[in-house]
Amino acid sequence: MKLIKYFFQFLFISLLLIIFKIIGLKLSRIIASKLFSLFGPFFRSKRIIEKNISFAFSNSDKKFKKIIINNMWKSYGKILAEYVFIKYFRKIGSEKFLEIKGQEILEKIKFSKDPVIFISGHFDNFELMAMHIEKSGVDLATIYRPLNNNFLNPIMENIRKKYICRKQIKKGFSGTKEILKYFKSGTSIALMIDQRVSQGIKSLLFQNEALTTTIPAQFVKKFNCKIVPIYIERKNNQNFILEIMNPVSFDDSQTIENITLNLNQLLEKMIIRNPNQWIWSHNRWK
Repeated sequence: MKLIKYFFQFLFISLLLIIFKIIGLKLSRIIASKLFSLFGPFFRSKRIIEKNISFAFSNSDKKFKKIIINNMWKSYGKILAEYVFIKYFRKIGSEKFLEIKGQEILEKIKFSKDPVIFISGHFDNFELMAMHIEKSGVDLATIYRPLNNNFLNPIMENIRKKYICRKQIKKGFSGTKEILKYFKSGTSIALMIDQRVSQGIKSLLFQNEALTTTIPAQFVKKFNCKIVPIYIERKNNQNFILEIMNPVSFDDSQTIENITLNLNQLLEKMIIRNPNQWIWSHNRWK
């Protein structure tokens, strides 16, 4: 049954992508945002999304939640539309669609022999973060979670490897070995710390326990490396603010649990900055 569902999803998304390519980026964003705001709630549990928002904003009312949910689905749609034109984003100068804060931090990392761990979350449009880091000349590998839909996943993997970041590491046990290999050779690693993982520790996120990856904390303990938080926010339909934050260091007294909690607290601050552009549909506190 799932296979049939995934196949029809593949046909529908493929048709949308073809239409987007024909009508252009500007119109695609408008249509995709409207489609997702209308039909998105039928594909993801509204109950889970509302529960997640309540964890972060305990005093939020129905109107507040409705605004966030509607804007989240619009962001989803715009991101999908932009995948068709990701080659264009890669080709044109970042200054044409990105306002960069902290570029000097990337320059220091580029000329340093010490790789770092970049951390962020699924903010709108999260793919542009890794793209800009690599375009800035930083040797980078990104960790990604394959899509559940095996028909769509090869398409997404191809787009990511060709236009976003050449070095892609599939999340999982085999991926952990790749991460170590790349990092030891001087390649920085980028990963999202906001996804639920099957292996990790329970760490507080908005005062509720969430199973959280310990990869950044383990690398801090093993290599004494720095963590570099990075954040992106859509200013309007076509422009973004991308912020590379100051590197974070931890001393030897910090445990893996403490480091992971500190990173979750950084993530919280990013989410609060613009809750409309974070993906609330992940069952983060399962």
